[in-house]
Amino acid sequence: MTRRYQRRALSFILATSVALTQVTPAAHAEPRRPSTMEAWQQSTSVRLQADGSLSDVLAVSSNDVWAVGQQEIWDVWKNRGTIRHWNGSGWSEISIRDATAAGSLRALAVAGPSDVWAVGDGHDGLPYLAHGDVGGFDRVRPQGLRAGDWLGGVDAKAGRVVAVGSRDKQGLILTGQGNSWSVQQTKEKGALYAVAGGFAVGDTGSAPLIVHNSGGSWKSMPVPSIPGGYLRDLQVDNAKRAVAVGGVYHGPGDVSPLVLTWNGKRWSEQSVPVADARLYGVTGDGKGRYWITGYDPARAAEPFMLRCEKGECATIRGGAKQGRSSVRLQAVAYLPGKGMVWAVGHAVDTRDRYTDVVESFAPKTTTAKS
Repeated sequence: MTRRYQRRALSFILATSVALTQVTPAAHAEPRRPSTMEAWQQSTSVRLQADGSLSDVLAVSSNDVWAVGQQEIWDVWKNRGTIRHWNGSGWSEISIRDATAAGSLRALAVAGPSDVWAVGDGHDGLPYLAHGDVGGFDRVRPQGLRAGDWLGGVDAKAGRVVAVGSRDKQGLILTGQGNSWSVQQTKEKGALYAVAGGFAVGDTGSAPLIVHNSGGSWKSMPVPSIPGGYLRDLQVDNAKRAVAVGGVYHGPGDVSPLVLTWNGKRWSEQSVPVADARLYGVTGDGKGRYWITGYDPARAAEPFMLRCEKGECATIRGGAKQGRSSVRLQAVAYLPGKGMVWAVGHAVDTRDRYTDVVESFAPKTTTAKS
């Protein structure tokens, strides 16, 4: 496998995209922008080692932000997962106390100040689950996991952890309470990529898949018929309001964005003002306002985000930096009380090298520091 092909293959994994070929978007009009529309503020980095990328971010407060990802992604011996923390003035690397070492870390969840969880791959061929705080993380080895299992998302609250992924081409749900763990597979084929508030999303390989915890068991929910659809992240405000994001694969190089909304009774498709963007992450303020991140191949060098409210979405773009050929924002976090969001991912330069990025967006009257 050539280095360039490896890079393209990893872009599929990192960005959960199904193609890299750029296509020309159809003409479309953007809805009227609200007066408080966020604007790009700043582009920075947590300074991962060469060829690094951030895959998830979560904000407890403006001085307590977590991010995970991986670095040295092209060197099989140096490739390592990484956990970073923002304390209000700078980023620091948090140690992982495990000799086996984590590979790619994909997702994280915070249940409390000393109760942070991260999931991904282990270098020993097993899924990787880590638990800790700013003092460091330890690997947790739940009973029931085995080689070949894959974990893509995690959710946590005090005393309970739920991680989702796949096993034997079926959705996998790992639930932990105290020192007791249980594993459940979905009846449907496919994989689950994200979990929050009792919902988990993914795809069957040919259509979107959403499961819901009801009465202690996970059951699939009716969703709109969307051949080729897939979901990669979700934001759950409450039992009557949630948003899931992903895309629809039509063929090589032909992917359209997909947003589904939940009103407590049914999932419905929501239109967006971009025809060919890839959507990866979503966050919300808990009051019905959402921010969705991804990548727009029509303007690949600019950080891309959607802001949705009351059934309408508008596009927000960051500034293009010299030397960048593309920017993919894989996850986004709302900073409580600040009206600000941070999005993380990676940029690719003109020499095909990866650099992690943290992009700040806020109302124009707010100054973002990161």
